[in-house]
Amino acid sequence: MGADIDGVIESRSTGGRWEVEVDLLDFRLGRDHDAWDCLFGVSGAWGVERPLFAYRGLPSDVSDPVRETGIGDYQHSHTYATWAEVAAVDWDAPLADGPAWSWVGEWRPGEDGELAPRVVEATPELGEAAADAFGGHLLLAPSKWPPGGEVHLNGVLYRPVVLTARMLAPPDEERWAPVWQAMRDLAAEYGDENVRLVVWFG
Repeated sequence: MGADIDGVIESRSTGGRWEVEVDLLDFRLGRDHDAWDCLFGVSGAWGVERPLFAYRGLPSDVSDPVRETGIGDYQHSHTYATWAEVAAVDWDAPLADGPAWSWVGEWRPGEDGELAPRVVEATPELGEAAADAFGGHLLLAPSKWPPGGEVHLNGVLYRPVVLTARMLAPPDEERWAPVWQAMRDLAAEYGDENVRLVVWFG
């Protein structure tokens, strides 16, 4: 059994008190380990050195329901982010100083004949093809390919990639977009610094 995400979106009233606005479970986020690592430093995606909102713990002024239910023997990796911080994220900034060990850029011919890119996990077959192309170990990770190295395999072009938040947790895709929209809507009422996401795992 693995960990699950839990948490809330809170707002702060003019009196300075934080209250729960939305239960994160309502969004049915499921287990999205790549996004968890990118956003909160949980699960280890082999290529994320600078997660966006990791290792902060619970805010000292967290709302009472979180204090009552979010702290226990099985809850861990507590962290948080205000809407001001989320809104300021550069989703295309690198999350590491070099190419990912287990991820690779994949370019497949699209309907118009142009190569359409996406990011996928590297496979053993690709590692073998890279070893054949560049020499080295039997399974050569993308992070070990030479500068400018690329591998052609089964009609697909592969290149090493430096991971970004947009690759692992696209802000406009169906899983996390409703969370950000809920925070955005609340921020319009309470202010950007007065709306925050609080999460933990267990």
